[in-house]
Amino acid sequence: MSAQLVAQLRAAMGEGRLAAGERLPSSRALAGLLGVSRTVVTEAYEQLYAEGWLEGRHGSGTYVTEGVAAAPVPRPQLETKPARRAAAPEEIDLRPGLAWIGALDTPAWRRAWRLAAGMPPQQRQDPHGLLGLREALADYIRRSRGVTCPLDGLLITRGATNGLDLLAATVLRPGDRVGVEEPGYGRARAVLRGRGAELVPCPVDEHGLVVDALPDDLRIVYTTPSHQFPMGGVLPVPRRQALLAWARRNGALIAEDDYDGEFRYDVAPLPALYGLDPDVVVYLGTTAKILTADMGVGWLGGRPDLVAQVALRREELNDRTAVVPQDALRLLLERGDLDRYVRRMRGEYARRREVVVRALDGLPLRGDTAGLHLVVDVPEAAAARAAGEAARRGVVVETLERHHMGPVRASGLVIGYGSAATLAELREGCEIVRTLAG
Repeated sequence: MSAQLVAQLRAAMGEGRLAAGERLPSSRALAGLLGVSRTVVTEAYEQLYAEGWLEGRHGSGTYVTEGVAAAPVPRPQLETKPARRAAAPEEIDLRPGLAWIGALDTPAWRRAWRLAAGMPPQQRQDPHGLLGLREALADYIRRSRGVTCPLDGLLITRGATNGLDLLAATVLRPGDRVGVEEPGYGRARAVLRGRGAELVPCPVDEHGLVVDALPDDLRIVYTTPSHQFPMGGVLPVPRRQALLAWARRNGALIAEDDYDGEFRYDVAPLPALYGLDPDVVVYLGTTAKILTADMGVGWLGGRPDLVAQVALRREELNDRTAVVPQDALRLLLERGDLDRYVRRMRGEYARRREVVVRALDGLPLRGDTAGLHLVVDVPEAAAARAAGEAARRGVVVETLERHHMGPVRASGLVIGYGSAATLAELREGCEIVRTLAG
């Protein structure tokens, strides 16, 4: 929300609706006027101070900087795709990016939250997150993802997207060029655009990001190498090495979103890219796919000096992760409950994948060796027609078109198998899709 306010104020100053030298309301007054939290306004003002749009006058308030409002401001190209709606209870939801939460109501889950709820409130919080959680998490990602991360190189976030936002707020300057996968994750694009980045669409194929196509002037490239979203490719080792060499050669950072990293069905999951070169990779993880998005906890791993800068910027932005979910996750990790749950879910998702593959027999599939979704290769018009008719029959499915930033480069249907309530429901939904897309 602060990014939206920044864009609105920047446009108002650039178009002259807020004149040079004009005084702005206090953060408290503007928050009350807009009906938002004061933190939203404070973050927006801080961003505009950093960009030079605003200046403070001692004892007087916040003003539009003299001379800046005359220059026209290029308006960012916003994506106009409709927002994802919630599926109705009677619908079969086959959209990607959703974890199955039917197994979460367990004694271990309830016990962790009950014990964590006894934590006293904290007046000030370490911006890196709770030490106990960082210790338990460092051990977990070392065992599960091949990531050896020092404690001062680990920061607890509210999720992978929050981690990306903090990274962007720390290292990007307005107009910096950032590479994003095309097609790719729309929320990541929104975060980066909100931090003033110029987005550069970078092509992907059946193996993931096409490294040879990367331009040399990117500040960051955002990638999902474990299971590219949404195409489903797993970035092979030669490309990983080429990507790391590209980053070192150009002084760029790689933002690795370890999307679906824990779930692979043909061989053991590949180690995270960060483990190959922690100096140029920032590792982003989340509990949203292994547990539930409602946990609201993720992590950022990187060079200790860079993570220290992110922590400092986080304090400036008054961004924090609630301590109760942090402590609940710590308990799940320390007691081995999370490891047992992930092992159980690997089996559950493998069964779901098998149901989907069998139900879609005869259709060309890709990206089905890992993660919680796959792609059905069909022409763009056929995909749109099948998705529309499926919706009329009570099955919610997405096309690849909605995940593109620009012109459509790949067409098909994206089938997620994490959200359907039962295997029978999943089978029914996929059989309807096969009938419509075949």
